[in-house]
Amino acid sequence: MAYSFPEEVLEHVFSFLSSEKDRNSVSLVCRSWYEIERWCRRRIFVGNCYAVSPQIVIRRFPKVRAVEMKGKPHFADFNLVPEGWGAYVHPWIKAMSSAYPFLEEIKLKRMVVTDESLELIARSFKNFKVLVLSSCEGFTTDGLASIAANCRNLKELDLRDSDVEDLSGHWLSHFPDNCTSLVSLNISCLGSEVSFSALERLVGRCPNFRTLRLNRAVPLEKLHNLIHHAPQLVELGTGAYSAEIRSDIFSNLADAFSVCKQLKGISGFWDVVPAYLPAMYSVCSGITSLNLSYATIQSPDLVKIVSLCRRLQSLLVLDYIEDAGLDAVATYCKDLEELRVFPSDPFGADPNVALTEQGLVSVSEGCPKLQSVLYFCRQMSNAALVTIARNRPNMIRFRLCIIEPRAPDYSTLEPLDTGFGAIVENCRDLRRLSMSGLLTDRVFEYIGTRAKKLEMLSIAFAGDSDLGLHHVLSGCESLRKLEIRDCPFGDKALLANAAKLATMRSLWMSSCLVSLGACKILARKMPRLNVEVIDERGHPDSRPESCPVEKLYIYRTVAGPRVDMPAFIWTMDKDDPVS
Repeated sequence: MAYSFPEEVLEHVFSFLSSEKDRNSVSLVCRSWYEIERWCRRRIFVGNCYAVSPQIVIRRFPKVRAVEMKGKPHFADFNLVPEGWGAYVHPWIKAMSSAYPFLEEIKLKRMVVTDESLELIARSFKNFKVLVLSSCEGFTTDGLASIAANCRNLKELDLRDSDVEDLSGHWLSHFPDNCTSLVSLNISCLGSEVSFSALERLVGRCPNFRTLRLNRAVPLEKLHNLIHHAPQLVELGTGAYSAEIRSDIFSNLADAFSVCKQLKGISGFWDVVPAYLPAMYSVCSGITSLNLSYATIQSPDLVKIVSLCRRLQSLLVLDYIEDAGLDAVATYCKDLEELRVFPSDPFGADPNVALTEQGLVSVSEGCPKLQSVLYFCRQMSNAALVTIARNRPNMIRFRLCIIEPRAPDYSTLEPLDTGFGAIVENCRDLRRLSMSGLLTDRVFEYIGTRAKKLEMLSIAFAGDSDLGLHHVLSGCESLRKLEIRDCPFGDKALLANAAKLATMRSLWMSSCLVSLGACKILARKMPRLNVEVIDERGHPDSRPESCPVEKLYIYRTVAGPRVDMPAFIWTMDKDDPVS
């Protein structure tokens, strides 16, 4: 069959495969398909920038047009990865600049990007169209100015959640006057003012603008000017939503929103003055995505907004929404698929809002399409989790973050094993799970037995012994990423399930009980794994091998040990003797 069609036909057929998994499967059918697929692969995804080298990727896929790559482990989002850990993109950009002259897209997450890298991108790829830097760091507005000035076909520039050093607000003026290609611009992470005149000219001359996410420094009284220049917007992120109360500002804003007939997503709303919220009510009926995760809007105003958003599919909001607001979501938002509720005061000793488990129970009862949840709260019960699991067996992502570590069922003071057990038993398609609260080894037995499709698991302050980790590693057949902190998991389970680690993308453990000796044994046993010990106290050999390591990062690789390790990281040598 492999030889029954001309190569051109197979290339055309393969072009319809958008899934990386499907493309990989095709390449394993036979040698002929492998060669055809590698020459026609245009997009690649690298889930860990240290799992493979740029040279290996370039040899395998010589005609790539789009690259997506991740760097630091996910726990970097919680400040658990030390400063200076790595994930430098420049070696990749340097290699691709000569190998991929027709590269059009680069999407990076949790990577260190320098101005030098941005300048090299701007010089090297003449038809460059898309740059997405998500949770990245290391660059300044000077680097962005190079992109603006030289990437003449740029369609998307997205800086979401990145740490950018603002050297000048005038970098937007570097877009040439004949630049009309921009479709999407996200500058919401920038801390200082941008040149509003340059921004207004840019938006005005790009007729295909669909997404515009502004930063906090863009004043409310100027927002209507931008909207009038781009009434075709599909997604809008406002700047600061505050100003002295004036009727002309309100009427200008209301008129501007009224012409946005295609608006589907809205975000921003920093520093909200509630009196201006009715100005945006006219667009609510068409909104499918509402991101208010930075908006200090109180529950009564949120209730009004969600009651108007009958087509809402995704809601990100602070816990100011309270149980009453989530009751309104359950009543009015029947198409809701994703809910994320973030804490407004995570370090406060006492609750500052009336948000409990009941709000999530209500949404699970009222929103039949709900399949993705991230929920920060201060109390939870087994009964609530069992109800949620029974209401929403279609859940594929469930992340519960109880703010107080090891908090039990508040009504019975029992562990939350039964509740999370119900989640994995009823939600058979669950792909991602984050757990918190008082949990014993029993819940990990449930997970290992029932969560057969689970791909990513995050655990904190949980478990009794090594048995918990053993249940997970030996039972979760589809597990790709496992991240653990402050759990009593140690050597025995890790070494007994060493072969499982070779099938996963990565394992992160911090403040656990894995010893240096076990790390050395694992490295010798599994030479295709990089076993990295991260310890800011000094060289781990200065302590007994039985001493637990501070942090451990294990990942499979075909590139060998890293060459850019800082002084606090040690890769366990495959030939290192164990005492």
